[in-house]
Amino acid sequence: MTLLIAGLTLWTVVHFFPSLLQEQRAAIITKVGLGNYKGVFAVLIVSSVILIVYGWRSVIPEDIYSPPIWGRHITFLLMLITFILFVAAKHKTNIKRHLRHPQLTGLVVWSIGHLLANGDNRSVILFVMLGVWAILEMILINRREGVWQKPESLPVKKDIITVIAGCVLYTVLLFAHSYITGMSLMNM
Repeated sequence: MTLLIAGLTLWTVVHFFPSLLQEQRAAIITKVGLGNYKGVFAVLIVSSVILIVYGWRSVIPEDIYSPPIWGRHITFLLMLITFILFVAAKHKTNIKRHLRHPQLTGLVVWSIGHLLANGDNRSVILFVMLGVWAILEMILINRREGVWQKPESLPVKKDIITVIAGCVLYTVLLFAHSYITGMSLMNM
C-alpha cells in the first residue's frame, strides 16, 4: 500500500505545484530554464505512474464493498467516454466548447466507472484519490487561469475523428489492461 500512496502523493504534489506555488514555479523556471523544468516535471510524473502501477499490483485486494452487478457493464461505456474525452483534450473539437477540462473530466468519469466495478481497498484508494485530485485540479486551474474563453465552433468532422480515435484507444486498452493491471478484461 505504501508504494501506491507514495505514487498518488507524488502525482498530486507535482500537479498541484504550478497552481498553488506559482511564484516558486516561476523562480525555478528562471533559474533552470523552462525545458529543464518540464523535463523534471515529466520524470516526476512518470515516476509517480510507475509507483502507482507497481503499488496497486503489490497490494492484496480486500473487499470494502460489493459493486453492483451492472457496474462492470456501465464501466465499459464510461471508459469509452473517458477515452473520447482524453483524445478531445489534445485536439481542436467541439467537445471543448462544452467542457473546459475534457481530460480531467474524463479522469473523473474513469474513477467513477472503476468504483462501480471494483470494491476492493486498493481500487477505492486509487480511484477516489485520482477522482478527487481531478476535481480539485479543475478548480485550481480555473482559479489560476480566470474566465474561460470558449473556442469557436468547428466542423463536425473534427468530432467524428475524435470519437474514432477514442474508440481505437479504448480498444487498445481493452487488450493492454491485463499487462498494466494484471486483470484481463477480455474474459469478463
